[in-house]
Amino acid sequence: MSRQTPQGLQPKLRFPEFRDSGDWERCLLTSKVTKVGSGITPTGGDKNYKTKGRPFIRSQNVGWGKLLLNDVAYIDEETHSSFSATEIKSKDVLLNITGASIGRSAIAEEKIVGGNVNQHVCIIRVKSNELLPELLNQFLLSEHGQKQIDGFQAGGNRQGLNFAQVRSFFIPLPTIIKEQQKIADCLSSLDELIEAERGKLETLKTYKKGLMQRLFPAEGETAPKLRFPEFQAAGDWEKKELGELLINFPEYGVNEPAVPYSKNLPTYLRITDISEEGRFLSSNKVSVAIEATGKHFLQNGDIVLARTGASVGKSYKYREEDGKLVFAGFLIRVRPAPTKLDSTFLFNFLSTRQYWKWVNITSARSGQPGINGSEYASLPVPIPTDKKSRYSLSEQQKIADCLSSLDDLIAAQSHKIDVLKEHKKGLMQQLFPAINEAQA
Repeated sequence: MSRQTPQGLQPKLRFPEFRDSGDWERCLLTSKVTKVGSGITPTGGDKNYKTKGRPFIRSQNVGWGKLLLNDVAYIDEETHSSFSATEIKSKDVLLNITGASIGRSAIAEEKIVGGNVNQHVCIIRVKSNELLPELLNQFLLSEHGQKQIDGFQAGGNRQGLNFAQVRSFFIPLPTIIKEQQKIADCLSSLDELIEAERGKLETLKTYKKGLMQRLFPAEGETAPKLRFPEFQAAGDWEKKELGELLINFPEYGVNEPAVPYSKNLPTYLRITDISEEGRFLSSNKVSVAIEATGKHFLQNGDIVLARTGASVGKSYKYREEDGKLVFAGFLIRVRPAPTKLDSTFLFNFLSTRQYWKWVNITSARSGQPGINGSEYASLPVPIPTDKKSRYSLSEQQKIADCLSSLDDLIAAQSHKIDVLKEHKKGLMQQLFPAINEAQA
């Protein structure tokens, strides 16, 4: 590929063989399609869904560039026959047009051909000799395509698109189908690479999950299935209440409003700032307007736990690279006593099945899920012991180091995926002319 100063409507980045192929077209999607439409949900809703039959594609089945078919529903032939206008054809582009997932799109695979879509999914069927479905799908997912989708949403709330709006999408297109194919193939190869790296990430996560089940005793057992050689002759593990293993009683966070992020104010750690893996999500960080003292800030070894709502039980272990953090009122801090409990060991225990079973039982005492400080203090934590001490820190640390090395691999793999996604995003911005350029 080579860079070229645009003359007329041209992308910033163009493959060498198309360098002299002239300007791209300015066209509306309506001129390149034979169908834009969606379906309906059968009367009676999910009561009509079957375990086999015709695939019935809903918005949750359309991901960012790929189909998500783990929970696909099916309808019978009688229901399908009444929805003949929404039958899926090969290479249809499926676009979510309502709800939180608006803007996600994917191409119909052979396994769903002959099925139907509901009212939340729009079928876009192109004139394939003028517009390749693969290129349209990539464009819809690009920043340029998403800006148009956002532009139709009043106040940016992404509530819904109608068919007229979909037909009015502006699409800049190379006039040569081979150039469209080259761009689509380039971006698709990146998608395949990203998907392969995601597969490696899931393999690492699955391996860690399985290893943890063997490094911690199963419920009712007094020793783990897998033990490091130097601890084979050590004593059985014991269960201790978490409160016995802490420096202080579990502490509640600060109840203050969040304010826009400022370097002059402490960063506020909220439940929504904690990822599923227990890491700090800094992409949308905010501050808290308080005169923070040392006692307000998280310190090395601190772990915070969500105490209410749908996230109850979620945990985060503080890291220095996350900066100075003040934790919010819906969180509880626990500070392990360094002579009794290794913080990383505890953090890993907080993702075991045994822990989550305890969370589900403890938080179900009322209609609103919640666990208070006293209840967290009563959490039974299995810990290894030895003949010299009530708390075998050396074995705890060995387990923590083993699992931390896996966490490092998982974090590195996640970062690799993020880099590839950013690379694709940047590439798409250059392979498609910007909308404002195209409409000039």
